[in-house]
Amino acid sequence: MVVQIQPRGPERIPEKVAFDRKELAVILTIYGRMVAAGEWRDYGISLLSDVAIFSIFRRSAEHPIYRVEKRPKLAQRQGQYAVIGMDGRILKRGHDLKTVLRVLERKLIRAVD
Repeated sequence: MVVQIQPRGPERIPEKVAFDRKELAVILTIYGRMVAAGEWRDYGISLLSDVAIFSIFRRSAEHPIYRVEKRPKLAQRQGQYAVIGMDGRILKRGHDLKTVLRVLERKLIRAVD
């Protein structure tokens, strides 16, 4: 006699949060400019069940200098996008990714002597 155990209720595999194609295009545009300026050298992407993280590195063996996070659960509150510094401080948070990433563009603008 074979006994099959039926799960109660639907089994749900937790979905992963990810950046869509448009969001990645915006992030990679700024990333490309900073690489061309010699400021950044590497990146990493982490896709978790509640957050997607784009980590930016000055060198590949270091801790990330910036993290761009997408947390859909905060979309109705503070905004689902955030830029977080190396020390864990939130540098900018909001609903629009381009607006949030402006904090990183300021690093590209320098005074010419």
